Amino acid sequence: MTQGLTGAVPAAVALLAAAALLALGWAGGRWQARRGERAAGLDLGTPVERATFHTLHTASLAAPPLRAGLTEDAARKAARRLRSLLGTEALCLTDREAVLAWDGPGGDHHQRRAMARVALMLESGRSMSLRTDCQRPDCPLKWAVFAPLTGEDGVLGALVAYGSRESAVLVRAATEVARWVSVQLELSELDRSRTRLMEAEIKALRAQISPHFIFNSLAAIASFVRTDPERARDLLLEFADFTRYSFRRHGDFTTLAEELRSIEQYLALAGARFGDRLTVTLQVAPEVLPVTLPFLCLQPLVENAVKHGLEDSTARCKITIAARDAGSEAVLTIEDNGVGMDPALLRRILAGERTGSSSGVGLPNVDERMRQVYGDDYGLVIETGVGAGMKVTVRIPKYRPGVHPAGPGAPRHRA
Repeated sequence: MTQGLTGAVPAAVALLAAAALLALGWAGGRWQARRGERAAGLDLGTPVERATFHTLHTASLAAPPLRAGLTEDAARKAARRLRSLLGTEALCLTDREAVLAWDGPGGDHHQRRAMARVALMLESGRSMSLRTDCQRPDCPLKWAVFAPLTGEDGVLGALVAYGSRESAVLVRAATEVARWVSVQLELSELDRSRTRLMEAEIKALRAQISPHFIFNSLAAIASFVRTDPERARDLLLEFADFTRYSFRRHGDFTTLAEELRSIEQYLALAGARFGDRLTVTLQVAPEVLPVTLPFLCLQPLVENAVKHGLEDSTARCKITIAARDAGSEAVLTIEDNGVGMDPALLRRILAGERTGSSSGVGLPNVDERMRQVYGDDYGLVIETGVGAGMKVTVRIPKYRPGVHPAGPGAPRHRA
C-alpha cells in the first residue's frame, strides 16, 4: 500500500501540470473577461490559478465513486469527471474483461476494438498509444491512449482516453490520471480490508459473549420460572433484546444511548445471577446520549468489570458507569472495585501477547477498534493494580466525518 500512496505524489504533480497547460490554452481568450472582473473590483485569481482550482475540484468529485472499487456504477459516475479532467473527446474505463463505462461519442463502434487493445496492454502492463484507424469520416476519435489501472493484485483494467489528434500531452496526462485512479482503487481495497477486520473483531466479541454468558443467563431465568414467573418473563424479554442488539448484522456504529441500553440489559441479567452482590451506579449526562461510537465497544468493558468484580471474587462488587460532556468529546468511565490486575500483565494483554485471560479478547479488541476509527490518541486509558480494582476511560469525539450510526440498509462506514 505504501507504493500506491507514494504514487499519489507524481499524480498530483501531473494534474497540476495539466491544469497549467489547459490554462495557457485559454488564457488569451479570458483576457477581456479578466479586465471586466478587475474593473468590477473582483479578483478571482489568474487563469492558471482558476484552471488549477477547476482541475483539483473535478478530481475531488471523481474520487468518491472510485473509493467503492472498480465497478460499473463507480466507473459510470467517475468517467464523466475524468473526461472533463483530461479534456478528451471520449473516455472509457474497463476491467480486465469488459468496458465498464464510456463517456463521449463513438462508443457504439469503438468499444469492441478497445477491449482487444486492452488485452494487449494487460500483457505488458504498460501504457500504449496508437491511431484508432477509424474509417467513419464523422468520428472524432483518431488517437487513443491506453493506461493501466493497478491495484494490490496487479493490473485491474484500463483508462482509455481518445483524442482528435496525436498528442504527447494527452499521453502523459492520461498516464498520470490513471495512476491517480489506481491510488483511489487501492484506498478502496484498504477500506474493504478495514471493514473486514472490524467485522472479524466484532465476531470475536460475539463469540466471547455467547458461550458462558448466554448459558448462565438462561440458567438464571429458569431459576425464577416457578418462584417468580413475572420476573422470569421480564428477564427473558431483556435477554431477547440484549441478544438481538449484540448479534445484529447491520452497521459498524451505534449511539451511546443504544449501547447503554444494551449494557442495562446485560447488567439486569447479571444481577439476576449474582443478586445483591452487584451494585451498579449510572451517571450519564443527557447531552452525550446521541454521540456515535463503535458498535459493542462498551459492553466488553462492563463484562470485564463484572468478571473481575464478581466471578473472580466473593466480595460485593460496585460498578460505576459515567458519561460526561467534555466540549468536543464525550468521556466515558467504567470503574469496579474488583480484584484488579497486574499492570505488566495488562500491557501484555493489550499488546496481544496474552490471550488466555478473560480480558484477552475484550480489552485489546476495543482498544484497537477505537484507535482504528479515531486515531492513536483515542485508545483506552486503564488504571489498575492487584487488589485495587480497575478504571477504564474512553474518550469519543462528538463528531468525526464518516462515523454515523447505520440502520438496516444504510451505507456502511469507510475509514
